[in-house]
Amino acid sequence: MKRLKRKKQHVEVHENGSLKRETDIGKKHKLAEIHHALNCDPVDIETLRKAAASKGGLLTDELRRKVWPKLLNINVFDLPHKPSKDVRENHKDYNQVLLDVRRSMKRFPKGMPTAERAVLQEQLIDIILDVLKRCPQLHYYQGYHDVAVTLLLVVGERMALALLDKLSNFHLRDFMDPTMDSTKHILNYLMPILEQVDTELHDFMLRAEVGTIFALSWLITWYGHVLSEFKHTLRLYDFFLASHPLMPIYLAAAIVLHREKEVKRTECDMAMVHHLLSRIPQDLPYELLIGRAQELFDQYPPAVLAKKAALQPRKSLSISTFQAFQLSTRHQRPDSVLQRLTRNQGSFSRHASPGSDLALLPRDSSSVWGRGDRMVKMAVWGLSATLGAAVFAVAQTALDWGPEVLLQLF
Repeated sequence: MKRLKRKKQHVEVHENGSLKRETDIGKKHKLAEIHHALNCDPVDIETLRKAAASKGGLLTDELRRKVWPKLLNINVFDLPHKPSKDVRENHKDYNQVLLDVRRSMKRFPKGMPTAERAVLQEQLIDIILDVLKRCPQLHYYQGYHDVAVTLLLVVGERMALALLDKLSNFHLRDFMDPTMDSTKHILNYLMPILEQVDTELHDFMLRAEVGTIFALSWLITWYGHVLSEFKHTLRLYDFFLASHPLMPIYLAAAIVLHREKEVKRTECDMAMVHHLLSRIPQDLPYELLIGRAQELFDQYPPAVLAKKAALQPRKSLSISTFQAFQLSTRHQRPDSVLQRLTRNQGSFSRHASPGSDLALLPRDSSSVWGRGDRMVKMAVWGLSATLGAAVFAVAQTALDWGPEVLLQLF
């Protein structure tokens, strides 16, 4: 018996070892594909999109700093300057942004020193206000800072500013109208998807009159507000940046369908069903759900749903501008060429190289506070001296709305 047991254990170890080797080979192959796509002229944007959406996403923050700008057609050698000191002056959204950022402490890595978090929070306030100042047609919404902080923690201040500006004018555009009509329009795609896949579940939710409000914070924060593990947030951002603006609502449908048995076992009551669905389990099989969301999108594209559900895609700026946005990403030059062209234009000295403002952000995002150049340390010390302990109040985010409060918005 003991010999058999040892043999079985040996087989398991061997199988695990083989699986690990296969995984490592798969990662190396993916890395090679991504680097090749980045160095093509023009950049092979379709390969980058597939890599971002496929299992594992973009794998590392270092790759995200290279690929995310390409997915949004951003020249990393021509980034916007850091927000000016007067960006906060007389800004109508300053007080609300300040409150939301102070509530965002849980979005920063656990154990980050207070002073360093304070520096990042100050940068977060500035990049949000700067985008809003650049684009007066955009209106701030609570939850916008959740998107901004995810970008900031990965790519640093200047690149986060460029990414946020582009996202705000395309993928997030519908959420930034003066009213929530466009946001409700996007949420209205959820039930038709469920109806196509599981009529019984769809009808149960109709009887419960739960609506789609439970998915509001998922949608407008790209799930950044509701996931406790930053790695899961990053995986979803890889997916969304490479996908149609409606993909977050398809993921919402995939999550609800995944929890179908739980939902049907719940009392058919609005408050009960809302309570269940508004709290996302932290152990969800994200890769499986991403794959399911893509399948749902391919099987029931927005145009098909719009016809069946009497939805009007023209109401959505995000949807109506997406095709032109995708076309704009297909003729990008590789960074090696962009760097040479920028130098030849004599502007290279005026623009920092990509990642130069990331001194506070090491390659390993699990230790964001681990390294920093002298200038960053001086900034931290200066801010610490100015603010004393530099401690922000901890508050539960304003997005944790109950159904009664949320219903007032609709």
